[in-house]
Amino acid sequence: MPKIAILTGSDSDLGKLKDCLIFLKEVSVDFELNILSAHRLPDETAAFCKQASQNGFEVIIAAAGLAAHLPGVCASHTQLPVIGLPLTSSSSDGMDAMLSIVQMPPGVPVAAVGINNSKNAAVLACRILALKYPELALKLAEISKKTAEKLKEKNEKLKKEGWEKFLDEKK
Repeated sequence: MPKIAILTGSDSDLGKLKDCLIFLKEVSVDFELNILSAHRLPDETAAFCKQASQNGFEVIIAAAGLAAHLPGVCASHTQLPVIGLPLTSSSSDGMDAMLSIVQMPPGVPVAAVGINNSKNAAVLACRILALKYPELALKLAEISKKTAEKLKEKNEKLKKEGWEKFLDEKK
């Protein structure tokens, strides 16, 4: 069974990971959540990433705000795919984190998803794993199909009711 490591630098960021955790539970993908810091626990973080593959992990999601070095540090210590999840903080809108994650030097890639978009981090991790696990690919296809059906239903409702009533009901 595939296994994802999810790392965040602070317990204050755990709430921003909720959609990621819910999605992984929905598709029955095992994960382990850890609070590790590139700055406050550098040795422990490096050791975790160096041993991640041997410990059964196949993808790492690293969530970070502010300087957001955690995803890059992870990528420098493993050959596993690393997905950087930039987070907002009390002092920033997350753009600093986004830029820290996407501006990695050649040879140390980190994939990135949108700011605070933990669900997309989970979906991307699952799509990577689906290359190896056909049953996961089937689950993702079914979720995509259901999402499309819901959108079609909303479009039909919009056409039937008109935009004014549709928007009034959304309030």
